[in-house]
Amino acid sequence: MAGTGFNEAVYEVVRQIPPGYVASYGQVARMVGRPRNARFVGFALHANPEPGVIPCHRVVFKDGSVCAGFAFGGPDAQRALLEAEGVGFVDATHVDLAHHQWPAAV
Repeated sequence: MAGTGFNEAVYEVVRQIPPGYVASYGQVARMVGRPRNARFVGFALHANPEPGVIPCHRVVFKDGSVCAGFAFGGPDAQRALLEAEGVGFVDATHVDLAHHQWPAAV
């Protein structure tokens, strides 16, 4: 269902998420015009062709939780990357969405 054009659209949106903020997979899907394709956003980010350039670590689940299978080092790596950018957490695995949800993606 989602192809290369979809992936490129996902990467373009994710590149825009500023440091200190996160967006959910569903929010990214809505921003690329495919609101029911949050899972495909995850597939696209798992295939990230430019880790470190496309900040896929800034995408979390709708409840703020980090991805247990974060492709580039696991949930601890994702949390460390987010904390280094100033993102706060409400517990060990959930981002404080009240303060760090990207407003453009809401």
